[in-house]
Amino acid sequence: MARQGLSRALVTASWLAEAVRAGRVGAGLRVLDASWYPPKERNARQEFKERHIPGASFFDIEECRDKSSPYDFMLPSESHFADYVGGLGVSNDTHVVVYDGDEVGTFYAPRAWWMFRAFGHKEVSVLNGGFKNWVKEGHPVTAEVTQPTPAVFKARLNRALVKTFEEMVQNVASLKFQVVDSRPEGRFRGTELDQGLESGHIPGAVNIPFHSFLSETGHEKSIEEIQEIFREKKVDLSKPLTATCRKGVTACQIALAAFLCGKRDVAVYDGSWSEWFHRAPPHYKVSESKRSKA
Repeated sequence: MARQGLSRALVTASWLAEAVRAGRVGAGLRVLDASWYPPKERNARQEFKERHIPGASFFDIEECRDKSSPYDFMLPSESHFADYVGGLGVSNDTHVVVYDGDEVGTFYAPRAWWMFRAFGHKEVSVLNGGFKNWVKEGHPVTAEVTQPTPAVFKARLNRALVKTFEEMVQNVASLKFQVVDSRPEGRFRGTELDQGLESGHIPGAVNIPFHSFLSETGHEKSIEEIQEIFREKKVDLSKPLTATCRKGVTACQIALAAFLCGKRDVAVYDGSWSEWFHRAPPHYKVSESKRSKA
């Protein structure tokens, strides 16, 4: 893949700031704030109202999901996604840039990036370094709310980028694809609770905490550094790969990191540990805490 194609998955704050200054944010370029925080910690929508990148709209992951599912943030239907992003002024010809305001630099933005790709949209990028670095670098913010002109978006789910529970169960025996879990090591090993849920991992999964791919400033590490991280964990980017986590969010950081290395086809297990914990048989949940209790 050409480097231009690789870098398109990320845009710098300086690139986006120039686009804002030049008045290019509009039908051809939409900026979306995809922030989400635990309700008792921060209010993403309120923070957006107080300050955001000029011309940006709020991408509400609570609204753009399958609300009938018992699991958090599962992909919505094609029609739901199409109607929602169309209401944000996104058409199939729009270049979408997503960001969030998390302190690590980027947290939910890769989930929005992956959602667009899963529904067939190729022109989507993550703001490298997120909103915190946008502010740190002195780029403009505003409280002015933009009302984008609605657009028509046609969504077609690329099922190759999404894994179901049944496919994950089959893979435990078949090992047709590698599985990388992006949660912190303690949750992967089962030695600490995962947001109140007993933790552990899918048999055969490899652990690469998502923050491994981020620098101390919150920017994505270089392609060479990312490739070395995968090599150290013996993850072969030439072979099929599926990412998982707690609820299908930080798994998308794995997909983004691999994409930067030229691998476009990483799938995400949408239900992730939230679904696996509730549906998988006990012997399919690997946990050191269980061994210690035995």
